Amino acid sequence: MTAGHLALILLPTLKCNAACEYCFEHKTDDYLSLDQLRIMIDKVLDYMDAKALGALTIYWQGGEAMLLPPSWYERAYDSIAEAAAGRTIQVRHCLQSNLLAYSKKWNPIIARMFDNCIGTSLDYPNLHRKLPGKSPEHYDALWLRKMQAARMAGIKIEVISLPNQATLDIGAERFYSHFVDELQLTDFQINTPFPGGALNNAKQELWAADSERLLRFHLDLAAIWLERGYARGVKIGPFDALLDYFSHRHAVLPCIWGDNCVDRLIAIDARGYMAQCDCWVTSYPDYRFGNIFADQSLVELLQTSTARRQFTERPIRLVQRDCIDCDYLSLCHGGCPIRTYSFHGTLFETDPYCGLYKGLFKQLEESAVKLAREAMESRKVASG
Repeated sequence: MTAGHLALILLPTLKCNAACEYCFEHKTDDYLSLDQLRIMIDKVLDYMDAKALGALTIYWQGGEAMLLPPSWYERAYDSIAEAAAGRTIQVRHCLQSNLLAYSKKWNPIIARMFDNCIGTSLDYPNLHRKLPGKSPEHYDALWLRKMQAARMAGIKIEVISLPNQATLDIGAERFYSHFVDELQLTDFQINTPFPGGALNNAKQELWAADSERLLRFHLDLAAIWLERGYARGVKIGPFDALLDYFSHRHAVLPCIWGDNCVDRLIAIDARGYMAQCDCWVTSYPDYRFGNIFADQSLVELLQTSTARRQFTERPIRLVQRDCIDCDYLSLCHGGCPIRTYSFHGTLFETDPYCGLYKGLFKQLEESAVKLAREAMESRKVASG
């Protein structure tokens, strides 16, 4: 067995208790039974054995993952551990939730299964995250109460945030202050929006954000983080990973810049459908790889999938046509397939945020050089 790694985005339910206007998922009442889960995991582990992969990370998402009860996860955890017993495969679990269904009854399984950590989402200002029939302010108030209760229980909260037009209006200083100074969050990530799934006004508004303003927001936020948060241990993705990369340290870069996410990532929904990630499996049926509950092994299913073949071809076609002269090719690899497809209607174009990425790469590269020089000067002074 090698140290190779597989990431599995698992959607055990397609139900959701929120009504976020920009959501790319097609919601249903489907959920995964524990018997189906065991069949699925056995096939995934068989695939990993065949490919000599030694580590599996399961990202439990949805829908809303917490709409299945803690007792379901207790049994799921034991079942997966039993399936992995006897194989030299390490399994790690991560939970992504909107927190709206959180209560103290979740604390034992969050500690046991998810290393006392929950990933969640918060936009600021919030325009589009809502409960059915409620305002964004109602959503924010409920989320804040749940987040505070989880932190009081010793649970680490990691946050993903999606900038919108109002975010760009208030600017990076106010945004940083809200997250770090007011909410005391020390680990959050900024994602770029994309109009996945059925188009609506909210998605059009997000996508229409001025590219120069969006770039300026990212650059300003990175500069504020370097000045006020970096030395204090505050993490903002992808800035912290890029600084590590350009400092020649181990860097865990986001999947949007993977050399080919098809080699390391797969998503499976509550009905057994598989695709490249959760964005594809819930939004674009034509790009599903197949169904894991079919008679084929996972190895055979992925080898024969015509949809998957397009993902394997994407990097080389981009390199040959668009990216060969880019200074950051070895970092970006043409960007994110889902952002590309939702904008261009094809996989075989560069990520529409190419300009933003290049600007961010340049700033963090220069920052890494500056920090290295400062560290060298400090060592010279210290040595006399």
